[in-house]
Amino acid sequence: MDTIYALASARGKAGVAVLRLSGPQAHEAVAAFGVSLPEVRRAALRRLTWNGEVLDEALILLFAEGASFTGERSAEIHLHGSAAAVSSVLQALSELPGLRLADAGEFTRRALDNGRLDLAQVEGLADLLDSETEAQRRQAMRVFSGAIGKRTERWRSDLIRAAALLEATIDFADEDVPVDVTPEVRGLLERLISDLKREVDGSRVAERIRDGFEVAIIGAPNAGKSTLLNALAQREAAITSEVAGTTRDVIEVRMNLGGLAVTLLDTAGLRETHDPVEALGIDRALTRARAADLRIFLLDRSGEVVGLEPEADDLIVQGKADTRLTRGLSVSGLTGDGIQELVEALQDRLLARTAGAGSFTRERHRLAMERAIRAMESAHVQLMQGVPHPELAAEDLRLALRALDSLVGRVDVEALLGEIFSSFCIGK
Repeated sequence: MDTIYALASARGKAGVAVLRLSGPQAHEAVAAFGVSLPEVRRAALRRLTWNGEVLDEALILLFAEGASFTGERSAEIHLHGSAAAVSSVLQALSELPGLRLADAGEFTRRALDNGRLDLAQVEGLADLLDSETEAQRRQAMRVFSGAIGKRTERWRSDLIRAAALLEATIDFADEDVPVDVTPEVRGLLERLISDLKREVDGSRVAERIRDGFEVAIIGAPNAGKSTLLNALAQREAAITSEVAGTTRDVIEVRMNLGGLAVTLLDTAGLRETHDPVEALGIDRALTRARAADLRIFLLDRSGEVVGLEPEADDLIVQGKADTRLTRGLSVSGLTGDGIQELVEALQDRLLARTAGAGSFTRERHRLAMERAIRAMESAHVQLMQGVPHPELAAEDLRLALRALDSLVGRVDVEALLGEIFSSFCIGK
């Protein structure tokens, strides 16, 4: 296997830059800079030389095989973070035989191949690197710490027990089995199905935390939607004008709201129109508003809700509060009156939705659990009906087990790896 190397820290000027090496020649590659190697896991300052020239003074850290992130012999070189210092050391490494620059995500791929991480942990690491908010960070850390693998292993153990009991009735069909195993198998399946369904429900919320919530601001033309968007975003994200119908397309602004990633949508004013361009904008506004997690209905002077029927968590807000006396929740994007109250109301609704979030964060996880549920429900129905062919129920349990194994990458893993690792930087 090749020894790979890459810059693990961000490019550009910095106080420290970190180079990573992994593979059978990692320690020898460091020694090639004319330094004495420190003990593993003991950092030491060394002067790196190449062809008689001092390149930099660096902190050297070595890891033994089986005790590193990748599971291989590994090393880190902590350089001064100048582009010139990094470039000179990378150039020297490229001249050593048996070494090559790592591909995107190759360090993590080797950790997966060497059993240091399961597939769900790899996904958790990717989410951790991409996390923008505190809620995303906490959720990603749960997955990266192995929460999915631990939960799946418990399910898997119960499912193997159920399958073993059922297989016994097949293997000893011509003999007297001392105990009827059907009640225990049914009990195991009922508990597993219940647990999985609860996690499926929680995974939909976890997906929203990972991807971010969408909140659409909708209302009649000139109700102050764009002004409100700018006030919430604290910048001029949308063009504002007294001319009704200025907004023709959906304008998106991503922000951190109470630790949650939220995308605010400023939409075209909802009204009857003969302008084909404005009509297209209104169609898009309605489509995005219906798909949004929550809507802010911004009322104009008429006080009428237009376009859509509000749902339970939607907020009905009176706009332009600086120009009129209002009751209830009201805002003025121009003066800022009521903005804090609106933000708090929005946070309360979104945070309430996250209460049921589970550890399973991706559509892939949800689909795998749903496959397992369908297979176990099929087996359960056959057992309840007393079907004379237990091998059919046993096959359903094998399908369920395969679905659970796919969660952590025991099976069906290759097709996913290209997509997952393409999101990683070279040094990860």
